[in-house]
Order: sequence, then structure tokens, then C-alpha cells
Amino acid sequence: MTAYRELASRGISTRVAADLVGIPRATATRKRRISVPGPAQVPANKIGDEGRREILDVVNSKSFVDLPPIQIYAQLLDADTYLCSISTMYRVLNENQQVKDRRRLARHPARAIPELTATGPGQVLSWDITKLAGPIKGKYFDAYVMIDIYSRYIVGAYVHASESGELAVEMMKEIFGIHGVPQVVHADRGTSMTSKTVAALLSDLEVTRSHSRPRVSNDNPYSEAWFKTLKFAPTFPERFGSLADAKTFMASFVDGYNHEHRHSGIGLNTPADVHYGLAEAKAVARAATLDAARARFPERFSTTQAPKILSIPATAWINKPAAKPLENEGLELAA
Repeated sequence: MTAYRELASRGISTRVAADLVGIPRATATRKRRISVPGPAQVPANKIGDEGRREILDVVNSKSFVDLPPIQIYAQLLDADTYLCSISTMYRVLNENQQVKDRRRLARHPARAIPELTATGPGQVLSWDITKLAGPIKGKYFDAYVMIDIYSRYIVGAYVHASESGELAVEMMKEIFGIHGVPQVVHADRGTSMTSKTVAALLSDLEVTRSHSRPRVSNDNPYSEAWFKTLKFAPTFPERFGSLADAKTFMASFVDGYNHEHRHSGIGLNTPADVHYGLAEAKAVARAATLDAARARFPERFSTTQAPKILSIPATAWINKPAAKPLENEGLELAA
């Protein structure tokens, strides 16, 4: 700007002078504000420190501590009192870092993550209830389904007209009588799952109860995944004509799933083969078939190992437990 003013003082036009120094003409010709040094002027309407302390005391009083400034302002006016404007209340609160929630907030303890591991059938059972659409809108049947998380075998599937803890207990008694008492029974936090009748039965049988965290569907993955398999099946109807129809369909579907469906999570075996210990013999027969094919068509095989998809995982888990550090990890070896 100094160069521009010097050129302008020598009679050069403002346009040419601006072009020479490389600044816009409007910027060059804009009048500058001349600031006069001196003490800053305090606005006449500014509230002093004493007044601000009074505002803070009022909004934090027992009557108003749970209310936002707009509510405090209105209640004070109704009581024939004017303390300050709503924006001033916010400014005072902001100065004291109280603009965020000042209410007494509920503190919920952190829920423990359920970590369950099964190394064989009959150890951990997961169960849940899903709705089946009835003959008319608003009418539903309840399907109680319990699954073994290791073998993926559906140990029980029952359809009732309603949901209750008593019906869940009847289901468990029948299942445990057939398949034995498990070590752990896992479920979400539905009313039937957390009912006293279910809790009493599992306690009497010394079965560990496990529950999902609130609003965490991933904590019950086996039941949720099976319900998706059920409802996305091509044969699953849009509605069931009656309770008997729903029971018939469920019995047929579960039988096919247990004995015909090859599950990718258990080495492409059927849940029944894994649950009843038949998968090992099938693995031997499959290996013999692959060996014969390898001898006949060696160019089609790049390895002598069986495909990984045919292997059965050693463990099944819900929320895989973190690996425990070695006892001597980080310690220096003795000299």
C-alpha cells in the first residue's frame, strides 16, 4: 500500500497505480479506519461482576438447576421478576463452563461383555424368540428356538400363541431331558429370558446364565443368524394360516436344517453330523474321495491338503475372549 500511495501522489491514475503494485483498485482506494489509541469503552448495558454472580446463583439454585435458561426466564417473568435476557444467561453460563447439561444425569454401569467358548456339543446353548406373522395383520405366533453354538444343531423349536417364561421353562425341561444339561445358556434380555421362572430353573440345575448387553444384537449371533436363515428361506411364507400351520412348517424346516443343510461354519457338515459325532467319519470318507480325484486329475490340484472349508473349528465362541498374555512375557531371563 505504501508503493501505491507514493505512485498516486506523483499524479499517476489510481487504476494504473493499482495495476503496477498488483492490488485491486477497490482495495487500494478504500478508506482506512484510523484507530485512536485509548482505553476500551465499556458498553453501557454490560452487567458487572456482582450482577453476573447473582445470575449464576439464581440459575444454579435448587428451583432452577435442572431447567434450561428459556424455562428459567419464563418462570421468573411469571413471578414478576426480570433477571436478565435469555442470551445473557447463556453467556454467564458459558463463562463458567456450564452451558452443557447441568442436570443430574443417570449413570449406568458398564455392562460386562459376554465371552463364551464351546469346544464340543452340549456345552453352550443359545436361545431366542421370534415372531411369525399370523393369518391377519397384527396377529403373531411366537417361535422359541434353542441352538447349540458348537454344532449349530437346533436342539428345540416350539411355536406358541404367546410368549411367557413358563413356556420357556417347559421347552428347556424337554430339551435338557433329551440332550442333557448344558454348562451355559445364553440369551438376550427379553422378558421371558430374564423371567424369574427361567432363572429359578437354571439355578436349580446349576447352569450358568448368560445375557447379551442391552441393545447389542451381536451378543447373540447364533440365534439372530438362524432367524435370518429361517425368514429368508424361499419356502418361508408371508403369513401362516393358523398356529398348527406354523408348527408344521417349523418342524419340517428344523428337520431339514439339522439333517440336510451343509453349514459352512462347521466344515460343510450337517449340524446333526457334528452334534452326534458323525463328522469325523465323514471327513475320512471325503478325504478318500479327494485322494482318488487327485490321483485321477493331478493337474486340478495344487496341494495335497484338504480344503480349509472342510475343516471343523476347534472352538465356537460368542465374543471371542482376548488372548491371555504369557505368564513370563516381558520378564528378563535369568542369567
